[in-house]
Amino acid sequence: MPAFATPGRVTAVHPLWAIEGGRVTIEGNGFSVDPALPQVRIGSLAALVARASATAITAVVPSGLDGGPTAVRVIDVPGETAYVDVGTPFVTGVHQVDNPAFDRHGNLYVTFSGSRGQDAPVAVFIVRPDGSREPFVTGIANPTSLAFSRDGRLFVSSRFDGSVYEVDADGRPSLFASDLGVACGLAFAPDGELFVGDRSGSILRVRADGRDARLFASLPASVAAFHLAFGPDSSLYVAAPTLGSSDVVYRVGLNGDVSTCCGGFGRPQGLAFDALGHLYVVDALAGASALYRIRLDRPARPELMLAGGALIGLAFDPHGGLVVASSDTVYRLRVAVRGVLPSGANQREGA
Repeated sequence: MPAFATPGRVTAVHPLWAIEGGRVTIEGNGFSVDPALPQVRIGSLAALVARASATAITAVVPSGLDGGPTAVRVIDVPGETAYVDVGTPFVTGVHQVDNPAFDRHGNLYVTFSGSRGQDAPVAVFIVRPDGSREPFVTGIANPTSLAFSRDGRLFVSSRFDGSVYEVDADGRPSLFASDLGVACGLAFAPDGELFVGDRSGSILRVRADGRDARLFASLPASVAAFHLAFGPDSSLYVAAPTLGSSDVVYRVGLNGDVSTCCGGFGRPQGLAFDALGHLYVVDALAGASALYRIRLDRPARPELMLAGGALIGLAFDPHGGLVVASSDTVYRLRVAVRGVLPSGANQREGA
């Protein structure tokens, strides 16, 4: 490097959260890219550099990091160290199609959905806050989506038989509603009624006793699963990924009117709201999977929050932090964000 050249300098890194396989961008100036790409270390490990210029370097987060606030350094570039919060594997060997779900005690519920018609030995596992895992529900084929009712009962949809099951405190499932098409996304409205996504293009409203399911809204069919979440405005938000090059998140009012909340996603999947009423959307676009935060008062400006490998869903820990899920692994991040505390004084105490 010539003697008069300005030394390189790191000024920022984004996003500020990441898991293994995610791509973070280091911004700055004076990065040397000739004759060789710069070297980057995330924590104590070397990171693959995917792209580099004099002002920005994109690096892939390696596996095997300890997690938490982790230093990001460009070798041979002096200056203040940047940090990202790295999530670490919390649960492996699962099969998620939608969000996992926390109860009010901080226990996490995850599925083993399996291939179509697969009779897996365990449908739903319960994962304690210390990471220990126990079988919880058996006898449901292709468990797809999970949701807790207002009084703390766990509900599970099955995309195989088009049904929703209610699960008691001992993990025994009983049929709650049937003939729901390709049942996937679940969400409870503020009044306690259950809404179910049929990925062939319908949102169904199920009466509290499960005996009556009526068409609530129609949407384009999805190539994956419908994903549902109720917002602080009492509207239902729906992700329904298609084969199109750009997909949207829909807003459905309680009268069934459908509008677009936000767009520009490659393959939007899991949805959840934090305690401040911000919508989080998992975009599972191949090679650029990420988690975005959307403020409902400015939905056209999604904020990139987390970079990941191939994400499916997310869930907020009621005691702080969150998890994000790929199809086979759930990652935990202890970051300063909090979800809405699941309601229900009758929620299982032993769980």
